Formats: sequence, structure tokens, C-alpha cells
Amino acid sequence: MAEAAGLGKRLGGIEFHAVYSSPMERARRTAEIAGFLNPLITPLLREVDYGDYEGKTSVEIHQAHPDWQLYRDGCPGGETPSQVYRRAHDFIDLAATSSGNVLAFAHGHIIRAIAVAWMSLDIASAIRLQLDVATVSILAEDQHARGLKLWNAP
Repeated sequence: MAEAAGLGKRLGGIEFHAVYSSPMERARRTAEIAGFLNPLITPLLREVDYGDYEGKTSVEIHQAHPDWQLYRDGCPGGETPSQVYRRAHDFIDLAATSSGNVLAFAHGHIIRAIAVAWMSLDIASAIRLQLDVATVSILAEDQHARGLKLWNAP
């Protein structure tokens, strides 16, 4: 159980007490490459349900809907921004049950939603957080507030 929870596992000098992953293979594979063979799988970290937009690029979506924004408009037949935001808060609540640092392997849009939920910002502000693939971000809390300690680091 300790290995599954990540207890005692280190990455970059940080010890993790819980390691979570999206159920999607690409997230689980990234966890494995990083040395976390048995992360706790949670659907809270799955990528946004794009509904009718699944498989389409942003360019294709914007050709039909030029001012579309995921975090403002959601996806027809998929998740609404409020549903994504609720899921982000639910993951924060889950992570808070750990007694220490938590590591999550997930997908860009849900990670951005978790970041703004962590800082109590409106979900629409997630569009302003640029996030590349295979990067590291750290959410932290001090005596004053929750914030970003590191964002989008290679």
C-alpha cells in the first residue's frame, strides 16, 4: 500500500505521500516513466469531456465558432465549465486527505482547472494559464494564501 500511495517516493528532492493519476493510459504511462509504478487512479483527473468536439483541434473548433473558449463555453455534448470546476475542487478535497505532498499525473485542461480552483479564481481564468506537455507545476499554500509556486517548468 505504501508504494501505491507514493509514500516515501521522491521526485526532484520532494517526498510524496500520495501519487494520483488519471485513468487514461498517457497519464499512467507518464507516471510509470517518472518512477511511480502504482499511482492511485482517480477519474477526477481525467481530461475534460469534449463531447461533440472530441478529436477536433482548436483550429477546427474556432473555424466554426471563432470566439469559443473551453473554460467559458464548455463543449456541446460534453462537460460544462462548472462541471470541470467542481471536479477540480473534488480532486483538491481528495488530495487534502493526504498527510503530505501530493503528486498528480493528468492532462492540461484539468490541471489548469485545478490550479484556478486551488487559488479560488473563476474557472474562466484558466485560459490564461499556458501549460505545455511534460512539464511540472507546483501548487503551494502558505500562511497567507494558496498560489502557484512553480508553473509550466520543463
